Amino acid sequence: MSGNITVLFIMELIGTAAFSCSGAMTAIRKRLDLLGIVVLGVITAVGGGMIRDILIGVHPPTLFVKPVYVTTAVASAILTFLAMRSKRLTRLLLEVEYYDWVLNLLDAIGLGAFTVVGVNTAFSAGYEDYLFLTVFLGVITGVGGGLLRDMMAGEIPAILKKHVYACASIAGALCYVVIITCIPTDAALILSAALVILIRLLARHYKWNLPRCEI
Repeated sequence: MSGNITVLFIMELIGTAAFSCSGAMTAIRKRLDLLGIVVLGVITAVGGGMIRDILIGVHPPTLFVKPVYVTTAVASAILTFLAMRSKRLTRLLLEVEYYDWVLNLLDAIGLGAFTVVGVNTAFSAGYEDYLFLTVFLGVITGVGGGLLRDMMAGEIPAILKKHVYACASIAGALCYVVIITCIPTDAALILSAALVILIRLLARHYKWNLPRCEI
């Protein structure tokens, strides 16, 4: 069930750039220096894939074998830093409303791309008969980088509290597992990633959240 490598590669680069920018924006808001911005951007971009590779025994993880992903993450973080050097843009994007909207959009794009890439990686590794494992690997690929980002930034991870974050990833992973048997792989990748992005954007717009205890 391996997909078209070009489509996969493009989705990986899109997810890498989007997550790196979200990590860089978080670092900028926390007033970290350039090194901190790059580190948080790279961790956000490649952290989920690294966790996935460790779980399925890919040693060394892909990020060390194919430096294009780290290079893309570094470049995206630096470009974000340079763009935010504009005081007008910084004031605009760091306002709560705009900051949350941009961060949510970047997270949605990265989450959608990496969720389906993670599931496809599980298929390529020969785990297509293990539904729970394939979905879990897709989800951890999607949310792992953001989890590490939030922990390093001293925040409660978004997957535990924000707009059905992990649930959107689960929905996309399950969608990919189901429709991959019915339609071409490329279409399954794009549609499943689009589903994740749509759920995340709708969740923010309509303020969807899972139930919580009000104390």
